Amino acid sequence: MKAAIRTQYGSPNVLSVQEVDQPQPNDNEILVRVQATTVNRTDCGMLSGRPAIIRLFTGLTKPKLATTGTDFAGEVQAVGNSVSRFKVGDKVWGFNDNGLPTHAEYLAIAEDQPIAIIPEEVTYEQAAASAEGAHYAYNFINKVDLQAGSKVMLNGATGAIGSAALQFLKYTEAYVTATANTKNVDLIKSLGADRVINYEQEDFTQDDEKYDFVFDAVGKSTFGRCRSLLKLGGIYISSELGPGAQNPFLALVTPLMGGKKVKFPVPLNIPRSLNFISELLEANKFRPIIDRTYSLDQIQEAFRYVASGQKTGNVVISLPN
Repeated sequence: MKAAIRTQYGSPNVLSVQEVDQPQPNDNEILVRVQATTVNRTDCGMLSGRPAIIRLFTGLTKPKLATTGTDFAGEVQAVGNSVSRFKVGDKVWGFNDNGLPTHAEYLAIAEDQPIAIIPEEVTYEQAAASAEGAHYAYNFINKVDLQAGSKVMLNGATGAIGSAALQFLKYTEAYVTATANTKNVDLIKSLGADRVINYEQEDFTQDDEKYDFVFDAVGKSTFGRCRSLLKLGGIYISSELGPGAQNPFLALVTPLMGGKKVKFPVPLNIPRSLNFISELLEANKFRPIIDRTYSLDQIQEAFRYVASGQKTGNVVISLPN
């Protein structure tokens, strides 16, 4: 089978598509014919080994997994003797932010890993694009007490996390001001944003409105810059550690001070995320945004595009039979 292989951390140049042995499932594993996967921000971090803290999970000096990837959607081709949750022919999707060898034609994975049945009328490409960014988006909204009418400033609404977060926020009936670039203003309006700030023309941190929550889905702001946007008791959440890795520390100390505070969205419980996302997919309350689709042979190009920071929503790798 074909798989994207690397033996060291680095740029997309360290990746190559090679012929390798097809995995054979153990008793507790299923064999999935991967139909679609994505290249996402998590994948880029695992490829480069940056920030350095990621190596605690992926390998200190070299990657633990030769094949890149974190998410997948495909069809079960075989099951191990002790597997009970899935059967041959099931259409499944899954995700693991510590890495999965999914940039490949086949994947053997234990049935107790975060895997779910793809909802009816959802394509493989849509399922794969509903994993990584949507999981992190859900771990924004489940960290706070959102109510109908809660006012939210969402920075970075055009990315995989932001476009999912916007749809989840509108599902909760929050009032959302979202930032977008010029080419995506209409898209963000179509996803339900009550107000859009074009960040190519305005600085969202200078907005006159006050918000219950500020969510930075791209990690390009700071609590200090966004503090004036928050109501008393308001909460700031960023997808990143912050320029000085200060956000986890601020999440510990600001609640002790009263007033405005920081929370850090530790992305735990992937099965819970998949269940929530599946419910919204089935109810037609969420659809992932797909920017570009590449073949596996174009994996380097896909990584370069994602790393450029120019993508809208998700970048999919399609591996049809």
